[in-house]
Amino acid sequence: MEATLATGGEIKNVREGHRRPKNPDTESDREIPEEDLQRAHIYGLLARLLAAPMSEATLTALRAIDADDSTEFGRAMASLADLARRTTRAAAEEEYTQLFYGIGAGGELQPYASYYLTGFLYEKPLANLRGDMAELGIVVSGSSTEPEDHIASLCEMMHGLITGAFGKPCDLATQRKFFNRHLAPWAERFFENLEPR
Repeated sequence: MEATLATGGEIKNVREGHRRPKNPDTESDREIPEEDLQRAHIYGLLARLLAAPMSEATLTALRAIDADDSTEFGRAMASLADLARRTTRAAAEEEYTQLFYGIGAGGELQPYASYYLTGFLYEKPLANLRGDMAELGIVVSGSSTEPEDHIASLCEMMHGLITGAFGKPCDLATQRKFFNRHLAPWAERFFENLEPR
């Protein structure tokens, strides 16, 4: 199945994610548990936020988040909504450009597994990822010029594994294996580096 990786699709798709199937009696339409859908939504949101500068539609959707601030996650979502309310599209684009493109050879951060794990782009982590993608039936659509080990692409792949965007939804063991191989070794450091200082 062909997939579009890290294209930053419509925010409606990120917020709504994969809908529950109408006919859960068939293998391809089996129901996805609510907690899995919520996890998929977060991966979809991260993919959208990290794939490209935020559009006005993305900012509008973020501003509309009504989070329960009684949990740490809820407070984080409420903080994201508040930040979006105070951010213009131009400011968001400027910050994204500075973080990921920079001036000249690159931005402040290189959002690639290969870079975080080896110090170079297009290295063994990318080759390993491509092997796992082939095994899982994930094919690059060609709409992105970024290597597949870009953090946004990996988040989008996790979203697709959960929702069945690449065929049927993958079981939790397959999702965990993919996460442990391609995100766990480096994504936490990336997100720590992304935090404002």
